[in-house]
Amino acid sequence: MKDKKFTVSDLKAFKARGEKIAMLTAYDYSMAKLLDDAGVDSLLVGDSLGMTMLGYENTLQVTMEDMIHHTKAVRRGTKNAFLIADMPFLSYHVTVEEAVRNAGRFVREALVDAVKVEGGVEMAETIRAIVRAQIPVVAHIGLTPQSVNVFGGFKVQGKSLDQAKKLIEDALAVQEAGACAIVLECIPAKLAKVISEKLEIPTIGIGAGPDCDGQVLVIQDMIGMFKTFTPKFVKRFAGVGEQIEAAAEAYIREINSGAFPGPEHTFGMDDEVLEKLY
Repeated sequence: MKDKKFTVSDLKAFKARGEKIAMLTAYDYSMAKLLDDAGVDSLLVGDSLGMTMLGYENTLQVTMEDMIHHTKAVRRGTKNAFLIADMPFLSYHVTVEEAVRNAGRFVREALVDAVKVEGGVEMAETIRAIVRAQIPVVAHIGLTPQSVNVFGGFKVQGKSLDQAKKLIEDALAVQEAGACAIVLECIPAKLAKVISEKLEIPTIGIGAGPDCDGQVLVIQDMIGMFKTFTPKFVKRFAGVGEQIEAAAEAYIREINSGAFPGPEHTFGMDDEVLEKLY
């Protein structure tokens, strides 16, 4: 457990020292508290909550109200981790003014340390405006889930020369616009290494290899909550899903057999009081 608040200044300091940044997603109070107590450097309230918590097919249905609701819960469980919230689809795409206003909602209502915005060169003006409003921004390039319909699915980005050059251009543009860090998702490891070496701000990889300045995973993937699909880039560090299922099965069995609740789980009363009830 770390006993010091991780701040935006620590992002660059970690990169300068070559110290890796450990980030995980969180969507509720109890998980946030566990991860914060474990000493994770940063927590991301990702719009991935659309799939992990709300059962949506992708992130496009997630609203500002969804994000604010979950981020407020995560903030209540977070003491030291650097808290980032995803700006959901269409919350920053229409006008720069609306983007700043919505970013401000995250700061005012959910007390975040930063917001995350998907996109590169085309989002530089928006990032610059949000930063000008004194709100730190984490950028996100590569496989940007809000662009899933443009990409034609969840596919690795940056494999061709043109795509690789575009991603480097994107990374430099968001850095110049004032982003404090950048997420690189599903790009070749060698390209992520090149980008990480070119930037002064830290890169946070998810499916981008070991040479990024930090790593992030969706907590449900990392602890094995889902049995149906595990992305290639995920390492399961626990099998919590199987444990929960086994615990629920044991609970059902003990209720049916009468083993639960036992005497140790019940409360007594005075026999004289009981006799007066008959």
